[in-house]
Amino acid sequence: MSKENIDEALEKWGEKAGVAELPTNFTICGCKGTVITTEDGKRHIELECKGKKDRDDVAAIFEEEVVLRVNPRVVLDDNPPAAPAAPELDTRLNPSES
Repeated sequence: MSKENIDEALEKWGEKAGVAELPTNFTICGCKGTVITTEDGKRHIELECKGKKDRDDVAAIFEEEVVLRVNPRVVLDDNPPAAPAAPELDTRLNPSES
C-alpha cells in the first residue's frame, strides 16, 4: 500500500468516526508521545519520559517487538474519563451530633 493510499484510508476513517483530525498524542510506560510532522511531510514519534527507567522500558518494548493493528471501529480518545470524586469523610466523634 503506498503512502497516498494509507493517508486516504486514514482520512476516510477519520470522517466515518467523526474525528476531524486523528490523535497525535499518546502515553506509553509513563512516557508522553507525540507524532511530529516535519516541513518535508515526513512523520516520526518523539517521546518525553520522566526518567531513565521509563525510557529504557519503552526502548526495550520497541526493540523486542511492536505489533501494529488496524481497528477502524475504535475511536481513540486523548482524554481518559475522569475518576469519581472521593466521598467526604465524617470526622465527628459521634455522627448523630450536628
